[in-house]
Amino acid sequence: MDLEGFLGSIRVVPVVEAPSAAAAVELAGVLADSGLPCTEITFRTEAAAEAIAAVCDRVPRVTVGAGTVLTAQQAEAAVEAGAQFLVSPGLDREIVAAGRRLGVDVLPGVCTPTEIQAALAEGLTLLKFFPAEAIGGVSYLKAIAAPFGGVRFVPTGGIGPANVAGYLALPQVIACGGSWMVKKDLVAAGEWDTIGRLAAEAAALAGSEFGAPGPLGAPAAAGSGRQGEV
Repeated sequence: MDLEGFLGSIRVVPVVEAPSAAAAVELAGVLADSGLPCTEITFRTEAAAEAIAAVCDRVPRVTVGAGTVLTAQQAEAAVEAGAQFLVSPGLDREIVAAGRRLGVDVLPGVCTPTEIQAALAEGLTLLKFFPAEAIGGVSYLKAIAAPFGGVRFVPTGGIGPANVAGYLALPQVIACGGSWMVKKDLVAAGEWDTIGRLAAEAAALAGSEFGAPGPLGAPAAAGSGRQGEV
């Protein structure tokens, strides 16, 4: 399954600011158990690369992406840690080139027709739409997506349970990114039950296909996870 197919099966991507590798591992297990076997760990904390590596090692049933990738060096660190895809807030050709060199997909952020055309010139058709709500929301995305029939979007920014369905109803939208089920205060406090409930509600709201495989290989058979997997 490729990245677009994977994201289209889960429909919601939890966007995580991991305070530590241990918290990221615990969180990844909770998300997977709740029907969202994916996490985008952002480079907004010092623990990002370590957290990516820990989740990839200890929770292999979870597909791990790296978010807020701002440089080619961060892209290299993320992939070295095990990240299976990269997400950037904007379109940076050096990051796109790094992703190609490293063999992983890159979702650059766009919010204007000019940026979409620039992404198309790079051969990219799966794009992050950011900042979704601040730039105009569903109506704006519907308008700018209309001329670009072959492009699919992952909106992120200001999306939550009250508006995610509106985005997912657009045929151009593959999935949405959001942090409402993994808010920093909940993660910091270890509120795993609350996070699990919110993640399960998000998965149900989005119609996620429970247990979807990662984009870079078949899912592990039941009970075949590595020793120590949470």
